[in-house]
Amino acid sequence: MLARSLLSLILPAAILLGGGPALAESRLALVIGQSAYKSVPALPNPANDAKAMSQLLTDAGFAVTSASDLSQDEMRARISDFAGQVAAKGADTVALVFYAGHGLQIDGENYLVPVDVDPKREADIPIQAVRLNDILNTLTSVPSRMRILLLDACRNNPFPELNKTAGHGLAIVDAKVGSPGTFVSFSTSPGAEAEDGSGSNSPYTTALLATAKQPGIAIEDTFKRVRLAVNKATDGRQTPWDSSSLTEDFRFIAGPAAAPAQAQASAAEPKPAAARRSVDDWKREMQGKPIEDANELMVADGSDESYEAFATLFAGTKRGLQARDWLDRHRRMVAWNNAVLANTAAAYNLFLAQYPDSDLTATARKLVERLRYRPETRPVIASVPPTNVALAGPTCPCNAAPPQPKKVDAPAKKRVVEPDPPPRRTATRRPPRVVVEDEVVVERRPPPRVVYEPVGPPIGIGIGIGLGGGGFRGGHHGGDNYRGGRY
Repeated sequence: MLARSLLSLILPAAILLGGGPALAESRLALVIGQSAYKSVPALPNPANDAKAMSQLLTDAGFAVTSASDLSQDEMRARISDFAGQVAAKGADTVALVFYAGHGLQIDGENYLVPVDVDPKREADIPIQAVRLNDILNTLTSVPSRMRILLLDACRNNPFPELNKTAGHGLAIVDAKVGSPGTFVSFSTSPGAEAEDGSGSNSPYTTALLATAKQPGIAIEDTFKRVRLAVNKATDGRQTPWDSSSLTEDFRFIAGPAAAPAQAQASAAEPKPAAARRSVDDWKREMQGKPIEDANELMVADGSDESYEAFATLFAGTKRGLQARDWLDRHRRMVAWNNAVLANTAAAYNLFLAQYPDSDLTATARKLVERLRYRPETRPVIASVPPTNVALAGPTCPCNAAPPQPKKVDAPAKKRVVEPDPPPRRTATRRPPRVVVEDEVVVERRPPPRVVYEPVGPPIGIGIGIGLGGGGFRGGHHGGDNYRGGRY
């Protein structure tokens, strides 16, 4: 009887534990919703998105810190406090930040927008907003198992003066540039703008709430399903994007491993990155399929090759035009990211040559002008005359061995070399005499070595070259694996 009673208690507990999150690691989350902007119209959904995500993450085993309508100082303080919590929990911690609100890219950098900003020009944003790379660098500065950053922040630029020159959407963030164990997700692709939605939540958050609740789904497959759901809900106008350098598995809710996401029963599972298919492979895969099924195959895979194949097969259709627009914008943002990483006038001029008329043209021209007078980075030793190369040595040249005589090559003419005379005990051996028709070139021995005693300490003149950078484009600006949704 006692055994039966214990069994009746153990089974429900096992079911609950099996359906709950995997709690082997500590889980901490910071959720920020920015709705009550002061200088521009308020956003209705971010507050709702933040509240719903806080509940989802709590159910998934996260200790959640919620914050809303933060000023710049408050946002920075919350990020700093959150990093301190992660550090206190230790290296086996999953740190997640969810942000809903306005986001901008200025000069190739992404910024999250506090509610108290009131910019009059682009130069005000770096002063008044919070740089995304600063958040990433703060999180990577403390030991943790992985960092997950979810941004529902690609809404339209609300500042009229900035809209005239700033690029649309957010710039690419390559998670592989920073520390391993980072996952970044945008609510739409780089360079595009996301919709706030007509419901109580944005399309991105709505899809994430539904997908992340399903047990046993790996994070990569979770966001593959989010891409499909958002693309369908917005009739192809919006497709989320992500970039990952994760080296370990993560699931929001634990459970039996789920089958990979499939768009429809007829849609085949996309191939892993290691087996990326060519454009021709994708054409054969999509040929003869209904356009919606082929579209879902493309969105789930997210590679340039699948988009190129779809845009070619369905050219002239609404979906085909959307795919071509996505592909052109993605390639432009990759080229822009390369220019920003290089950060030279030549790199921005190359971008302008490739894309002379885009939303980033004004920014590229401004950066070319800004870098016009920056000296080129080149080895300093190249500017030193050859006769002074010895000055770069670490010790005083007067203490070094005398230079060896150079061999003198005679002109390319017929020459006769006289043999050395036999050695004599009392005479110093003479150098050989080289006779070239009517011209004689003689190599003489170097003068006797004279050692001087230095009066003071030896003097060394060194020339050093240092190059520095930082994670996520370093202090200011810091593929292939561009996965359509993914980077």
